[in-house]
Amino acid sequence: MGFWHHLIGRVCVCVCVFQKSQLACRLTGYVERVNCSQSSREEYKSCRSVLMEEHLFWKFEAAMLALTTLFAVLVVIRQRRLDRLASEKVRRQIESI
Repeated sequence: MGFWHHLIGRVCVCVCVFQKSQLACRLTGYVERVNCSQSSREEYKSCRSVLMEEHLFWKFEAAMLALTTLFAVLVVIRQRRLDRLASEKVRRQIESI
């Protein structure tokens, strides 16, 4: 059993709309051409673009920042409400004396 040698022809290029009917294109929209040196066959395989990965990373970071801000605001609102309830309870206890 020998090793399979593959040469990558074009690395992760964006595919135009007309070529997206190929199976390799459907997953990410990016493909790379792979040449097999033993069979001299050329195939395309799906890959992930660096720009696409960076875009997804910043979308994730923005979503996490938004969620952090939302929950921080909710904590502050809840703490103020609890403080107000505690103050009212103490005031009622003092008035009942």
